[in-house]
Amino acid sequence: MNSKHSRTYYTVVFLQVSFQAIKHSMAGKASDELPCWLDGRMLKMLCRDLNTCRDQAVAQEEAHRGLEAASAECDALLAHCPGGLNSTLCHRHLDAILVGLQRALLSLDAPPTAENPSLWHNAARHLRQGWRRLS
Repeated sequence: MNSKHSRTYYTVVFLQVSFQAIKHSMAGKASDELPCWLDGRMLKMLCRDLNTCRDQAVAQEEAHRGLEAASAECDALLAHCPGGLNSTLCHRHLDAILVGLQRALLSLDAPPTAENPSLWHNAARHLRQGWRRLS
C-alpha cells in the first residue's frame, strides 16, 4: 500500500469515528422531534476533510463512490445546520454519511500490520533457527 492510499484509509477512519461521535453525543435522540443543534463550524471542518479525501480517492473507484455519497449527505446536512432539522432527520443524514464512509472503508485495503510478517520473513527466521541448532 502506498503512502497516499494509507493516508486516505486513515482519513476515512478518522471521519467515521468523528461522525459516530457526533451522532452519539450531539445529535439528540433519533426519535426526538426537537431541533437538532450541531456545531456548524465543526461540521464544516469535517465536510471539508471529507471532500478532500473524496478528491484524493479518485483512483479507487468504489471508495470514491462511498465518499461521494457521504459528501453529498454532509453537504445536505450542513445546508440546514444549525437548528434547521429535527433530531430524526439529523440522524438520518448522519446515518447516510456513516454508510458512505463504511462503504469507502471496506473498499480500501487495511494497512499492513507489523505482527503479520511475510512468508519470506518466516522462512528466513526458521532457517536461521535451524542453522543455530546445527552449530
